[in-house]
Amino acid sequence: MQFPAILTSIALVCAASVLFPSPTYAQTKEFSQADSALLEMAQAYKQRDRKRLVTLLQQVRGHALEPWAAYWDLSARLDEASVPEIQAFLTRYSGTYQEDRLRAEWLLKLGRNRDWVAFNREYPLYRMNDDKSVRCYALLADHLSSATDIHTQLRDTWLSLREADEACSSAAEQVLKDHSETTRTVWLRARLGMENDRLRVATQAVGLVNPKLSKTVNEIYLNPGKYLNDKLTAFQPKTREMVTLALIRQAYLDPAEAAHEMGKLRWKAQLTDEERNWLWGVIGKRAALKMSNDAVDYFARGTASDMHDDHLAWQARAALRMGRWTQVLGSIAAMSETQRNDPTWVYWRARALLRQPATEGANAQAQQLFQSIAGVRGFYEQLALEELGQRITVASRPSPLTADEKVAALQNPGLNRALYAIRIGLRPEGVREWNYATNLHVRGGMDDRALLAAADLACQHEVWDRCINTSERTRLVMDLEQRFPMPFKAAVVTRAGQIGLDPAYVYGLIRQESRFIMDAKSGVGASGLMQVMPATARWTAKKIGLATFQPHHITDRDTNIAIGTGYLKLVLDSFEGSMPLAAAAYNAGPNRPRTWRGQAGAPVMEAAIWAENVPFNETRDYIKKVLSNTTNYAALITGAPQSLKSRLGMVGPKNASIPETGLDLP
Repeated sequence: MQFPAILTSIALVCAASVLFPSPTYAQTKEFSQADSALLEMAQAYKQRDRKRLVTLLQQVRGHALEPWAAYWDLSARLDEASVPEIQAFLTRYSGTYQEDRLRAEWLLKLGRNRDWVAFNREYPLYRMNDDKSVRCYALLADHLSSATDIHTQLRDTWLSLREADEACSSAAEQVLKDHSETTRTVWLRARLGMENDRLRVATQAVGLVNPKLSKTVNEIYLNPGKYLNDKLTAFQPKTREMVTLALIRQAYLDPAEAAHEMGKLRWKAQLTDEERNWLWGVIGKRAALKMSNDAVDYFARGTASDMHDDHLAWQARAALRMGRWTQVLGSIAAMSETQRNDPTWVYWRARALLRQPATEGANAQAQQLFQSIAGVRGFYEQLALEELGQRITVASRPSPLTADEKVAALQNPGLNRALYAIRIGLRPEGVREWNYATNLHVRGGMDDRALLAAADLACQHEVWDRCINTSERTRLVMDLEQRFPMPFKAAVVTRAGQIGLDPAYVYGLIRQESRFIMDAKSGVGASGLMQVMPATARWTAKKIGLATFQPHHITDRDTNIAIGTGYLKLVLDSFEGSMPLAAAAYNAGPNRPRTWRGQAGAPVMEAAIWAENVPFNETRDYIKKVLSNTTNYAALITGAPQSLKSRLGMVGPKNASIPETGLDLP
């Protein structure tokens, strides 16, 4: 009965050896001449060296990654390329990521040139449809050709963009000419730009209403107080909106000062209810980001229905921090349906219901909310599971992949190109192609079983980030062992044991930091598996007695693990064993969580509430993911049910009786 399975395994291994010769390029660092030419082309493309690209292209004809080479060559000179040449590329590489990526770039060019005939011909063929600028041009083309009302779709797309965008601005400008109600969206865009410290966004939006006002927006950004002092009346809509921008800027700089300004009679009398309510949302949010106890009162001065979803999220966080559970409910109720249904707010809504005067209906509703999200997929899903009296365990694995499912992944051209690109050092390109090949929104995308097979292929080739990210996208089935792999287990477990760290915590952190990419390097210079900064590495090496450490050693696996775990242990001890505080310190440096935990006399609170109030989006997300990862890893390592709540504990001011440990990082 075993013989056919053995033959199948041999066949799969043989197929894999043809597609991916062993040992891998990453292990041998050996490249063919064509591989080297491809790497040169990647650099030439970044430098827009078109002559070099043309020369190198001839050296990679027939290479597995030729679609990338051809894309770089044509993309770099797309503005001068002829339509037949572009069409020839799209035909030759039909179905590939490179075809769709070039079509997106061509659509942007056609939109800028207002060539709507060609744009409308090509847009239906654009499969990814993930570029919001292309989407705005498509809306504009639709509006111009059929006078379709695109205001709502344009508003949703444009307001979601953090940076200034020419395509969406052009669409808004045209729609503004045809429909005056778009003025409201333009001013909302300007408000969000000023609130998020994006001056270019604000000036671009205001310039659509009146180009002469762009200079005033710059002046407001530099000195909002002067503008407000000089402005005695604000009865005209444009003037009121400019005053609103000035008050938003003042709130960004000093929420208390903005609150004081809002108390002046002229703004109470001249601004509309909607404008005042929005401003109290901004002031409350800025105060909440500073963890000010005044935040909840600022929010209470406005009406939630006129506030932005981001204001409402911070209103809920501030209310949680102060234990104002009725305000938590009110904030969540005012959110958009999409945000309200996020597991974060489903969980806190249920918790808030349980804090209301006991009624059978409220308790039943809370239980239903917990049940709607409970599981092991994430932080709040795990907490909801515990609220229902259950612990985090390892669910049964899905049925094993069949030989046909594995072969389908092995023979997928996009996955093959992606793995090849990653293996020779073109990781960004490989990641994009992998994501395209597995994307459910692309024609012929993958179902859960195909995603498991693709993840398995990545795992087999130790491309751990694609293994994890692909496995995480399954919806109806879940392979926890695949989602939470444990590479380098002997090294991690041994080192963790030597210094008294929970190996599940180490794995939870590495998974979030680098996805087990050995040579990972962040934009700020952190390196290796545990993403250690150079200054931190030097400091920690001295602390743990690693006398022979040199900066280039940080990408060595065992050295990186030794220094990363050493630093994690030091910060964990500094924060009295609090995993959430130590995770925050690892991500944002130790001084910030010292401030965030509050000074003497500040309340002690659940770590989940504390983490939700961390003012840095990245760090807030990081803490939750590291602790959720840790709990799942502990279930896998021990085989026993686990508790996320017990790892979270409580957070409050430092106990004065415990001496500082001197984490004086530069």
